[in-house]
Amino acid sequence: MINKIGETAGSIYRTLEAQGALSINKLKDQINTDVFTTQAAIGWLAREDKIEIQKKGRSILISLK
Repeated sequence: MINKIGETAGSIYRTLEAQGALSINKLKDQINTDVFTTQAAIGWLAREDKIEIQKKGRSILISLK
């Protein structure tokens, strides 16, 4: 499971690099994975201080630092 989360973190990073800030749901759809793996990978990137997390209205936007 750790390998899948790490690979998903890489996919998230590349997707954000190419497309800019995305909501968690749009990000999940873009990388085609489940909610748990997406959220775990976001946590991984946050722990590595590579992303910013912002709340905009009802959405949470994820972007690269």
